[in-house]
Amino acid sequence: MSGPRYAEAGVDLAGAEAAKTRIGELVRGTRTPLSVGMVGAFGGMVRIPPGMKQPILVMSTDGVGTKVMVAREAGRWDTVGEDLVNHSVNDILVHAARPLAFLDYLAGAGLTIDVTAAIVAGVARGCRAHGMALAGGETAQMPGLYQDGDFDLAGTIVGVVEEEEALHGDRVAPGDVLLAYASTGLHTNGYTLARRILFEELGRRLDEMMPETGSTAADALLAVHQSYHAAIMPVVSRIHALAHITGGGIPGNLSRVLPGGCQAVVERGSWSFPPLFTLLQEAGKVSRQEMLAVFNCGVGMIAALPAAEVDAVRTAATAVGIKSWVLGEVRPGAGEVRIV
Repeated sequence: MSGPRYAEAGVDLAGAEAAKTRIGELVRGTRTPLSVGMVGAFGGMVRIPPGMKQPILVMSTDGVGTKVMVAREAGRWDTVGEDLVNHSVNDILVHAARPLAFLDYLAGAGLTIDVTAAIVAGVARGCRAHGMALAGGETAQMPGLYQDGDFDLAGTIVGVVEEEEALHGDRVAPGDVLLAYASTGLHTNGYTLARRILFEELGRRLDEMMPETGSTAADALLAVHQSYHAAIMPVVSRIHALAHITGGGIPGNLSRVLPGGCQAVVERGSWSFPPLFTLLQEAGKVSRQEMLAVFNCGVGMIAALPAAEVDAVRTAATAVGIKSWVLGEVRPGAGEVRIV
């Protein structure tokens, strides 16, 4: 049992141990043939896949921002874990990397065993969907830093790619087509502004049906971040560059994969904002320029690729149920993104 003084201070060691047992069961369910070592060890271990000539490890760390506040208020605990994994998978997919292992970090105060296990269950589900091991992590009780019921969630992904196959953006050239992949909602960005508009300015409730979207506010805001791995990995060799549209929107992320001598010209008329984004823009009196810089506005990933490859790449997306469309093109320029 936990010591009385530590428990008085807000840390339940017995509860933490019970949560650790539940988490261990979830971790075992994600182990792959590349997993090495024991569940619960101080470090997680995975093998590099056999047969690779010059394997490059690709790593990324991220969180899900204030989306965790929506999850807490809605009492839905397992979706943000899946969000975290899918976001991270997309970040390394940009470099054509295959996911190998994931590590999560959950910090909070006053979380029950069931809540902790539900959050990690979402992480484990995302890992299993990508054939990736949940190799380890940390669950920290931090009363004083967090109020009871508050939590934050972050994770680190490790992937691998052959060095000669890695995407950096250097293959992009004038004449390439920009192909958009549809998002499933806000994904994991812009929640601070979205929450202010919907809850503080409009006075909406999480369980309230929103006629604009045909769903409750909770359903709209907690839609799981789309993973593009299944749509892109089978055809990634046909693609010159990928941009994951996260914080910074289309201009801030597409510019990261443009080499010198190129500009991206995005045709605003090639798609319509999904209803949730239109609601946020109109109700919040947000300019179109700011919308495109804060939110993904319906575009979750952008590929730059030769025109001759567009049909094959779109067919791969359609096969897994992801909508895509031609968003614009690459022209000679100085690395800027123009939305026309």
